[in-house]
Amino acid sequence: MILKELDLGMDYASLGLKTPEKAPSFQGLILQNYDEYCKGRKRPAVLVLPGGGYGFTSQREAAPIALEFAAAGVSAFVLHYSVAPDVRFPTELVQAYAAVRMIRENAEKWNIDPEQIYVCGFSAGGHLAASTGVFWSQDWVRKLGFAGDSHKPNGLILSYPVITGGEFAHRGSFENLLGDRYSDELVELNSLEKQVSKDTPRCFVWHTSEDNGVPVQNSLLFASALAANGVPFELHIYPHGGHGLSLANELVCDASGVLPKVQSWVPFAKEWILGR
Repeated sequence: MILKELDLGMDYASLGLKTPEKAPSFQGLILQNYDEYCKGRKRPAVLVLPGGGYGFTSQREAAPIALEFAAAGVSAFVLHYSVAPDVRFPTELVQAYAAVRMIRENAEKWNIDPEQIYVCGFSAGGHLAASTGVFWSQDWVRKLGFAGDSHKPNGLILSYPVITGGEFAHRGSFENLLGDRYSDELVELNSLEKQVSKDTPRCFVWHTSEDNGVPVQNSLLFASALAANGVPFELHIYPHGGHGLSLANELVCDASGVLPKVQSWVPFAKEWILGR
């Protein structure tokens, strides 16, 4: 395994976007092959997008998540994308697509299966992950420099995601995402339950019914839209636990957040990726 610091090489001006004062941080835990074992193996990859209400990116939902996937034989990448007030929509989405495209373009060199690149997001990072899945084929995304499907994720892992701008919205995430661009039109566009189509990749979604930060209805609305469009998905709703649980273990939570039942999302997600 090697840890790589990666440069997205973004030219924001050419896309009509403000250049962030603080560049995004992009790192990869890339699993190596050796003649002694794993010779020629192509592995899945996961791009991890931490949450933080589009105002910061949580460390609790970054490296600890990547290490879990790497331990299962999945190369893992973490993108600390730019956030408010430095940038506004769609800069974060452009960065996420650039990361997916970089992973796919380097798949041969990094021993990655280019048809198994997943995006895993938490809370607002779940909104960003879901956005990569619902918007990838839209004309306005192509105009941002993403023609073809090199930026398309093959699947989404959504952990207590922000989804809707409606009744059950996490308003702070939408305010940070849109800032001075806030409008009914952009809230509607970013209400992702309304953007699901047959082109949306398969999904693994989990939430807790007690979440008082991002209501569980966010995941339920998205799952309902997936079902309506014939998109394969797996959904887990746990009865107990608050918002932002990450791995729900001692590494990332205090005592109140250590929930063995919720920890099961990790092996379930690994099985979902690896097809076991």
